[in-house]
Amino acid sequence: MSLVITGATGHLGRLVVEGLLDAGVPAGEIAAVVRDKEKAAPLAARGVELRVADYNAPETLGDAFRAGDKVLLISGSEVGRRAAQHQAVIDAAKAAGVASLAYTGILGGPDADFALADEHKVTEQAILDSGLPYTFLRNGWYHENYTGNLGVVLEHGAVVASAGEGRVASASRADYAAAAVAVLTGTGHEGRAYELSGDEAWSLAEYAAEVAKQSGKDVVYRAVTPEQNLEVLLGAGLPQPFAEILVGVDTAIGRGLLARRNGDLARLIGRPTTPVADAIADALK
Repeated sequence: MSLVITGATGHLGRLVVEGLLDAGVPAGEIAAVVRDKEKAAPLAARGVELRVADYNAPETLGDAFRAGDKVLLISGSEVGRRAAQHQAVIDAAKAAGVASLAYTGILGGPDADFALADEHKVTEQAILDSGLPYTFLRNGWYHENYTGNLGVVLEHGAVVASAGEGRVASASRADYAAAAVAVLTGTGHEGRAYELSGDEAWSLAEYAAEVAKQSGKDVVYRAVTPEQNLEVLLGAGLPQPFAEILVGVDTAIGRGLLARRNGDLARLIGRPTTPVADAIADALK
């Protein structure tokens, strides 16, 4: 039996593998499902087993899983293709006879009514239909979704969004990875759906003020309409379907859907979640 991480060279997957190793899990009990073996060389150098497979090539997934494995399915990044990709993983995991399947979905699960959530909801239902023992890790928004764009924010002196006065209970990518580690290494998580979010919910105006404080530069929150936001994103070169999805996320934030907090994340990781101010400080370095 292995602890199997799909998408193990991605931002979240790599943190999960590192978290397992830090938690004392022997490297030989960890399997990383990756598309690019060379990219995963640092994991192999630490003794982690590599299993090469591709979400887009179901025929490659047959060797990705073994009977008794505990699997973490990290959702794909190709919006619009993820439902089929995830179904291929679920089918392969079931055929292999894995012991359990954890999935990184989105905060709110079936109640998330914005477009970015659609494929997550389809995937959760597919897992339920499979009959596999499951755990749903419904991740909220990541700090890095904002701090990864700090260069542009500082250049223009503005955080531009159409989220109104909505608040975001985000957490760091490392926090969500720690929750996945807790589920993979713990017991009693099967059949559970965890709503994961940060301890504090902040507004974009507060975020802009914190960026200004830490950077010493003038930064404000510029609230725009959804139509204006779409124009900005298209002007930045984003494909229209993806730009429309991001505008839909802002609308969801404005309706409070990403401000939900119930403490699940802090309880799973056994500590407070990372404040957004800390993420800003790290990004500014």
